[in-house]
Amino acid sequence: MPEQEYTKFEKARIIGARALQLAYGAPPLVKVPEEMVNPLDLAELEFTKGIIPITILK
Repeated sequence: MPEQEYTKFEKARIIGARALQLAYGAPPLVKVPEEMVNPLDLAELEFTKGIIPITILK
């Protein structure tokens, strides 16, 4: 899990933004499992590992 806790809205925004980046060809930051083809699933995997390069300022 990421270092800080996010609200469900922040989490949805971060994962959605990263999924859009991946859908438009951004390189993934994790080794992609062969069966994973959905950018949303990949973005969620990156979020779970805490390596998405997006920051929320509070």
